[in-house]
Amino acid sequence: MISEKSRPKPFLLPQTCKACGRCISACPKHCIELGTEINPLTGQTPIVINYDQCNGCGLCIAACPEPHGLMAEPGEIDFELVDPAHLFGHRTSDAPEPVALPDQRVALPRVEPMILKGNHASAVGALLAGCRHFFGYPITPSTEGAELLAKLLPKLDGVFVQAVSEVATVNMMYGCGGAGQRCMTFTSSPGFSLMLEGISYMIGAELPGVFFNVMRGGPGLGNIGPEQADIKLCCRGLGHGNSHAPVLAPATPQEMLDLTMVAFDMAFKYRSPVILASDGYLGQMTGRVTLPDFMIRPGLPEWAVFGDRMHRRNLHTSILLIEPDLEKHNQHLNAKYAQMFREEQRSDAFLCDDAEWLIIACNTPARMAKGAISELREQGIRVGLFRPISLFPFPVDALRPLLGRVRGVIMVEAGPGQLEDEVRLSLSHAGVTQLPPITRVRHGGGVLPQQHEIVEAVRALARPAKGGVA
Repeated sequence: MISEKSRPKPFLLPQTCKACGRCISACPKHCIELGTEINPLTGQTPIVINYDQCNGCGLCIAACPEPHGLMAEPGEIDFELVDPAHLFGHRTSDAPEPVALPDQRVALPRVEPMILKGNHASAVGALLAGCRHFFGYPITPSTEGAELLAKLLPKLDGVFVQAVSEVATVNMMYGCGGAGQRCMTFTSSPGFSLMLEGISYMIGAELPGVFFNVMRGGPGLGNIGPEQADIKLCCRGLGHGNSHAPVLAPATPQEMLDLTMVAFDMAFKYRSPVILASDGYLGQMTGRVTLPDFMIRPGLPEWAVFGDRMHRRNLHTSILLIEPDLEKHNQHLNAKYAQMFREEQRSDAFLCDDAEWLIIACNTPARMAKGAISELREQGIRVGLFRPISLFPFPVDALRPLLGRVRGVIMVEAGPGQLEDEVRLSLSHAGVTQLPPITRVRHGGGVLPQQHEIVEAVRALARPAKGGVA
């Protein structure tokens, strides 16, 4: 029999204690209780042991789920809770300071315009932007873009990986972006939801990648019809914490190509994911597309973790365990978001110079709105279209002067009002509190607003202004 005196009593490293309480339940002598002081390294409240009552039975050690929590004796501690960014201390490597290899713009011959489906146009834009890495999981109505890249990338010494899931996809993009390579994925609403944790990690670690979200009806699995129900998710819900990224909203197959190329430039300019928010109809729509007269041969940024000697000092992480360090990093991100608002607001105005009524719409609903405006103009009703192309940052600088001249605003959306929410929130942040009356033409579940509905809504607003004459 082992005496009490020969049994080692438990030893606790406070920074490893998660305050789960299992050792408290296991202790037959009731000599363990939750402490009252928070450990500054972990934010948890470690347990407290009354060694006068402890008989060294070891049941608490067996109950502890942490491998370095409660131990039989201190021994030699072979680890320390440190921030990964400082894990190896001062880098004494003899590797040279990394130097950025700039992108090259390669001239292309002029070719005849192509007739392309929207998803195909974006895939072509990605190739012209220098993207040679695709990771993704098929999901309707975005799959055509991935299918085209699966055919073309191997012929261009590129990489196409069909991942086992959207969660795997975004983590592959984390690694590829971390290596300083241009990568993208095609997905749709439910798949995009699954990627949000990884997108938040990429924002925190400041890694580039292009996410093409062909929005479809929801919530849940919903259907494969066109909807704009991910706008709030793209602009305000990219994972936990202070997570924002540029969001671009094309409205034609031509813009599907052009904005994809812009997205890659922005991703590396800001070291950030970039979201292209399309809709199911636009992804399937076929249209005339003119190719640019250049393509990009990507370089290699100095911050890349490329696996060679020059870049061996680099490290990417979204973990900052010390609170002041994380706050400083968030302040850095806020400065980057502010730069986006200064430099990346994009919009298109159609017949707005003399407009009395202003329609705000993006994606496919903006196309319906243009048809309605042409019809209304023939009836003498002065109406214009403001189309935000960047949803984050929202183009408030271009919208604000228009609002001071119009008698009313008509929001046209294939969704539950998320674009209107973004309009109101962005204007409020910009200090605009007095808005014209706002009316709405909305559909959801994959149903698009129709041209005749927009015409009727505007005519109903304009009729009193014309003395009752339609």
